[in-house]
Parts: sequence; C-alpha cells; structure tokens
Amino acid sequence: MDAFGLLLFCLLAVALLVVASCLLRANRLDRLHVRTDAAKAALLAALERRAMVARALARELGDEQLLGAARRTERVPPPERETAENELSRLLGALSEQDMPADLHGELADAQQRVMLARRVHNDAVRDTRALRSRRLVRWLRLAGKAPAPSYFEIVDADAGGDDSTVVPPRRRRAGRVLLLDSAGRVLLFEGIDPARPQESFWFTPGGGVESGEDCRTAARRELAEETGLELPAAELVGPVWRRHVVFSFDGRNFAAEEEFFLAHADLGRIDTSGFSDLEADVVLGHHWWTDEELRGTGAVIFPRQLGDLLGGLRASHWDGVTRVVS
Repeated sequence: MDAFGLLLFCLLAVALLVVASCLLRANRLDRLHVRTDAAKAALLAALERRAMVARALARELGDEQLLGAARRTERVPPPERETAENELSRLLGALSEQDMPADLHGELADAQQRVMLARRVHNDAVRDTRALRSRRLVRWLRLAGKAPAPSYFEIVDADAGGDDSTVVPPRRRRAGRVLLLDSAGRVLLFEGIDPARPQESFWFTPGGGVESGEDCRTAARRELAEETGLELPAAELVGPVWRRHVVFSFDGRNFAAEEEFFLAHADLGRIDTSGFSDLEADVVLGHHWWTDEELRGTGAVIFPRQLGDLLGGLRASHWDGVTRVVS
C-alpha cells in the first residue's frame, strides 16, 4: 500500500470511528431523554398526590389558605410551579402534628418522602442528560436535535426526623451579588456544589449574605473583595439592576433568599480567593469568565437562570434605573 492509500485508509478509519461515536452518543442521549421524561412524570405524580393529601388536610382543619395553595399547585403554568410548590411546603411546615388527624399525618409524611425521592431521581436524570448534551461533539453536530434541555426542579426538601417527615420553614436570607464584567464583556462566575448533593455542580455570581449592619450593596462589595481580591468603591456598583426571590436547599437546610444584583466592570489579571471561608473553600470548585456564546451554548446549570438572556441587554446599553425581577 502506497502512502496515499495508507492516508486514505486512516482517514476512512477515523471517519468510521467518528460516525460510530456519534451514533452511540445519539442513542444514549435519546435514552437519557426518555429517562428524564419518565422521572418528570413520576415527580409530577408525587406532587399531585401531596396536593391531594394537603387538600384533604385543609378541609379537615378548615384551613382555606392551605386549600388555596394546594389547588394553586395544580393550576399554575410550568414556570411558576416551583414557587407554588414551595408555598405549599411552607404552609405544611407551619402545621402542628398535634392538630392533624393521625391517618392524614401518616399520609402526608409518606407523600412528602415520595416527593423528595422523586425530585432527586428526576434531578439525577437531568444532571446526566445535561452533562452529555454539553459535550463538544454533541453540541457541534446537534445530536440532541430540537429536544429542549431538561431543567432541574428546585424545591425545598422535607426534613426527615424520627418516624415521619416534615417541612422545615426556610430561613430568610438577604444577599448582595455582583455581575462583574471585564473589558471584553465576559462575566465572572464561580462553579460550586451543594455538600448534600456533590454530584450536581452549578455556576453563580460573586456575592453572599448580608451581615448585621449591612445593606445589599455593602454586602456585595465585601463579598466581592473576599472572593476575588477586588475592592471597588460603592459608586462603581451600578444598581441594583436585578432582584431575585428564590427558595433553595443547601447542605440540608432550606432558605428563602432575596438577592440584589449590582453591575460592575473591572479587568482582573488574577482572581484572589484567599478570602474564602472554610465552607467556600470546600464547595467552590473554580471560576471562569463566560462569553455570550458560551452562555448560550452551555448545558451547565447557571444561576440566575435568565443570565444569558438578560446580560446582553446590560452590556449593550446603560442601565435605565429600573430594578427588574429575574429567576
């Protein structure tokens, strides 16, 4: 075989390997989408059973607020489902065990456990699907077709205690966060994990909780300095441009957070994370300056979820003075 024939053979072999790899990945991706759809159906069934138990409990106790919340979970559009479910969780968590009939208390405990397990199975399926969709070959060749990327379902978990499960009311938390852009328009995000679910990583902006005597702007400046080494005057934090209300679980605890986002510009040659707390050092995996193209094409989980869509507007023009609510 001459050199040309050998080269042709090698190219053909490589092409066959690429085609085979694509077929295997497309087949696996299809199975993952089926698995995710089945897990979502099971989660919705578990949520509907919980709502049914909550309605029966509300009628037994004469609690109109609880009855309305249970009905609302079944009627709201999908984008509002998490908020409605968290409100139902809050009301259920405020009930006293002594006020509930024994049979309904047992039904509720079982329903809460099933929701928790179904949500975790669903989110595991979403994690695996998104991980495969984020592979370069899958993205470049559009092996996912027109199937939308699945989303995590984020609601507070029931807290298993003793022989039953109750929902612990979430702790209130205010936070200040910074949308830090460099001269190229890239935004700085950190990658982190929840110690209770280390297999699910996500990306988030610099910032953190408000301490005693602080407002959100002061907290945002302090956290930015601790997490990046960058100390900015208060006047260089524009906003708050966004406000976000979110209920989430972290390290087994539930939080109801109100976050304010400020816009800032700076070029950092190096991110200094020496100011991290011990917890931050354990849960933050790294950082990255994200471009618009990366935000649009990634399969990673990013908070706020609307970051890629809304950040372009902030880059393109001056802030108009309106604080917008994001999710």
